[in-house]
Amino acid sequence: MLYWNKRITTMKKMERYKVILVDDEAEVIDMIEKKIHWNDLGFEVAGSATNGVKALELVEKLQPDVVLTDIKMPYMDGLELSRRLNREYPNIYIMLCTGFDEFEYAKEAVHLEIKEYMLKPVNATELSESLTNLKHTLDREREEKLNVKKLNDYFQEVLPKLQSNFFISLIEGRVEKHDYERFLQAYQVDMKGPLFGCVIFHTSENHVPEGMNPLLLSMSVEREIKQRLMDQWNCLEFIYMGNTLLVLELDAEDQITQITDACDRFCRWAYRIMGAVVTAGIGTVCDSLYEISLSYERAREAVSYRVLYGTKRAINIGEIVPKEQIKPVQSEESRMQTLFRAIRIGDSTEIERAAHGEMEKLHKNTETMSQYNLATMEIVSGFFKFCTDNSLDFNKISGNMQNIYEKVSQMDESSLTAWIVQMSETISEKLKCARNSSARRLIVEAQNIVKERYMEADISLDEICAVLGVSNSYFSSLFKKEAGKSFISYLTDYRMDIAAEMILNTDEKSYTIAEKVGYLDANYFSYVFKKKFGVSPSKYRASVK
Repeated sequence: MLYWNKRITTMKKMERYKVILVDDEAEVIDMIEKKIHWNDLGFEVAGSATNGVKALELVEKLQPDVVLTDIKMPYMDGLELSRRLNREYPNIYIMLCTGFDEFEYAKEAVHLEIKEYMLKPVNATELSESLTNLKHTLDREREEKLNVKKLNDYFQEVLPKLQSNFFISLIEGRVEKHDYERFLQAYQVDMKGPLFGCVIFHTSENHVPEGMNPLLLSMSVEREIKQRLMDQWNCLEFIYMGNTLLVLELDAEDQITQITDACDRFCRWAYRIMGAVVTAGIGTVCDSLYEISLSYERAREAVSYRVLYGTKRAINIGEIVPKEQIKPVQSEESRMQTLFRAIRIGDSTEIERAAHGEMEKLHKNTETMSQYNLATMEIVSGFFKFCTDNSLDFNKISGNMQNIYEKVSQMDESSLTAWIVQMSETISEKLKCARNSSARRLIVEAQNIVKERYMEADISLDEICAVLGVSNSYFSSLFKKEAGKSFISYLTDYRMDIAAEMILNTDEKSYTIAEKVGYLDANYFSYVFKKKFGVSPSKYRASVK
């Protein structure tokens, strides 16, 4: 039988919609691929798989628009595959086909919001008609999302409101403490906490689909944020300095990792479907809504790290910067914020530009030698406090310079600029080493967990991230970068290596070994083993003997 479930999706103009075919019989896949005129219908077969496990791998790699799958398959059937796709890739249309017309399947189809089905063997004419209808649906959704007039109308509807103005004042630090409670009541802000956090969504103006106005693209992204994310949490959304901001109410501090993963999925979706390059910056958690400006500053800092960690993803400042380095900016340091932000990012060009900016401010704001000397002392003090807040040895970084305040104040313009650049680059390198050390510790902890718990069948990426207290998106990208493979591949390889040793050194049956390395399904264990070593467990044992 054939079903499809409605999921909102769009695609770039003139591109065909990608389809993945999934059936445990290769000849069925071949028949469907040959009988349907895919190109004429506006589709292309991007790949095929013979079971749900392989299909998930293909979905992650190819990011299709449609998955056409059989129900009855080994390792993971079509219904389980559909559940996984609904949860992890809600934008994908799922089409199910099977030769089993059973009531249980019909009940599950209702649960998955599937309304239409067709028995195998698949009739080419009927399937073509279904694909034609699906194409019309996809096209309508594309036109609706990219319709310039509707976006303009929407832009008029989301003009700033009183709540947005209040929160802008709040994150800018312009709300006095004695006025705070009164404003909360006046603007009917019902956010009790106990914790709060800020997320910034930055849409790049340098990567815009052809024919699309950057402002309209940004507004389209904002609308999708409202539709896809805001219902998940109690939060308030508004536009500030061209970015979409969310102020969130949190129940517990570890909830921020779940938010990071959700934002990461959205950024990847926005690029694939809308062509928008979106980076989400996740700020620190604070105890009071009045302190949301601190979370906002950390979220801004997280977004700036896109030059290091890449765009089209979520960046949680609490994960990429060791916790001891996340301190509120002191008032004395506020004048050097641009320089310190460049130091954290580690961009030499930005550091040099910010250093020259400090010199320009120095000359602009000083008229006497006493003012100049005081300003240079503030620069030295700013470096000292920044190093202290980030657990760095200022004296060592400065070369243990004696009478440093006096010597710096006596430098000429070029010497002082060079000193600021040299100090900044040295501090930046120390911070980078601290981040790398923190990342390596995280990977080692994950590998140790695998060594201790590889035999547990239910160990998963989600559980590992929960134990480590980080988001899936950050941990996955970090692990692949450090280890050269995904965490799941590492876990699988580790289990297979242990299994290979047991096969060679013991007389235990394959199903026993499978259970000892975390596989409850002996057939699936054999499948994974053969995929890694090229032969089944029994042949592997026989080849050595």
